[in-house]
Amino acid sequence: MPLLIEDYALIGDCQTAALVGRDGSIDWLCFPYFDSPACFAALLGGPENGRWQLAPAEPPKQVERRYRGDTLILETDYETAEGAVTVVDCMPPRGAEPDLVRLVIGRRGNVRMRMELRIRFDYGSLVPWVRRLDGGRLYAVAGRDTLTLDTPAHIHGEDLTTVAEFTVAAGEEIPMVLMWQASHLPPPERIDPREAIRFTDQWWRDWSSRCTYEGPWRDAVMRSLITLKALTFAPTGGIVAAPTTSLPEHIGGVRNWDYRFCWLRDATFTLYSLLNTGYDGEALAFRDWLLRVAAGDPAKIHIMYSIFGERRLTEVELPWLAGYENSQPVRTGNAASEQFQLDVYGEVLDMLNVCRREGLPADENVWRMEVSLLKFLETAWQTPDEGIWEVRGPRRHFTHSKMMAWVAFDRAIKTVECGHREGPLDKWRPIRDRIHREVCDQGFNRQLNSFTQYYGGDLLDASLLMAPLVGFLPPEDPRIVGTVEAIGKTLARDGFVDRYETRAHVDG
Repeated sequence: MPLLIEDYALIGDCQTAALVGRDGSIDWLCFPYFDSPACFAALLGGPENGRWQLAPAEPPKQVERRYRGDTLILETDYETAEGAVTVVDCMPPRGAEPDLVRLVIGRRGNVRMRMELRIRFDYGSLVPWVRRLDGGRLYAVAGRDTLTLDTPAHIHGEDLTTVAEFTVAAGEEIPMVLMWQASHLPPPERIDPREAIRFTDQWWRDWSSRCTYEGPWRDAVMRSLITLKALTFAPTGGIVAAPTTSLPEHIGGVRNWDYRFCWLRDATFTLYSLLNTGYDGEALAFRDWLLRVAAGDPAKIHIMYSIFGERRLTEVELPWLAGYENSQPVRTGNAASEQFQLDVYGEVLDMLNVCRREGLPADENVWRMEVSLLKFLETAWQTPDEGIWEVRGPRRHFTHSKMMAWVAFDRAIKTVECGHREGPLDKWRPIRDRIHREVCDQGFNRQLNSFTQYYGGDLLDASLLMAPLVGFLPPEDPRIVGTVEAIGKTLARDGFVDRYETRAHVDG
């Protein structure tokens, strides 16, 4: 059975990421990019689907983990009957040919360690051809991928698994480096693992030092920012929603989606956080990415794209994987990429307006794209959509979607009113006002004294709480007060808020 998801820690290099368990096993890793086929997929199956475990040979008495300062370097302390060791894990953010570095450091006594490397390319389905290179390095190849393991530890094969057993004394260090490269290229050059860790440490500390936030809970804020940065794709500026696929919404359920893509909505929320804490470089990179992916017909943007900007994200099921705690199906790709979600236009224009307020360099092409989006919205705002939660059911006139269409026009109007750009206010103002009137008339249920999920309905939805946050109505408006109270009574549970009433949708 897989570890509980909270037993995993994230490491990454701003191109891809790995999940490291408390037991020292890397159970999820996609090389070379976030959306590449996994070479370790035990998270969604079992050890037979690929993993890399490095831990004491005997079960430890105590395990403690932490990140090293304001970095994404993971340090795991193991206490055993024989002594104590620390395993350092990191992924240096430095190029198109990624690597993963592990370093065992002896702290006390003599600790027997065991390493098991089970490489299974293509989401656990391909057993590679493995051979030795000059100098003792292990070389595994299948299809387009190769992995090279470099370590001074003595390694040997057991049941299609590479194994090493060794003892680490106090003050001793045993490094291990796993390097990816395309199979048509020669094996990669060796790297110095200790220098790679030093580089990674300095890289993250330099990035973290630019944070301008000085308020309460700064350590938690900084850790959150580091995680958000780890989800950015450095080569293009795209931002993935998560580094994993098919982790179930409920154990045993079927809502197991692939989140290794760039949702425009999610990315804008990420950029708000980064912009508010001094990281305008990420905002500029994402803005450039957005301009590229919107090329062709900017008015008909998709709700999500690949990290490189591809639009076709064909959804496929992988039947050979049992799923996290037997939650099937396991999916790659995401059919929701074909959905129409009206709210995305509002989030994008709001984010670009924030970029202007924060003083990011102007780009005339950005405004051209915004005008094109609004031209499309002049009529499209009246169209039903699938909504923010990507429910795979009939399209509806979702109230939140209409509110965000109002946001799109409101932000463009304010941009012109502030003198930043020129635009047809005589056309945009009446549309903004009409949307507002319609939402207040058809999206509000007077019997419930609350806005509802869609026009004419009686179901509540947490997305309605966005109304005062985006300025649609002031927080003290009786309709907002009533909505908050109704959601609190109906959707709030143990300090959390459900997205919507589950009776509303057959898919959970």
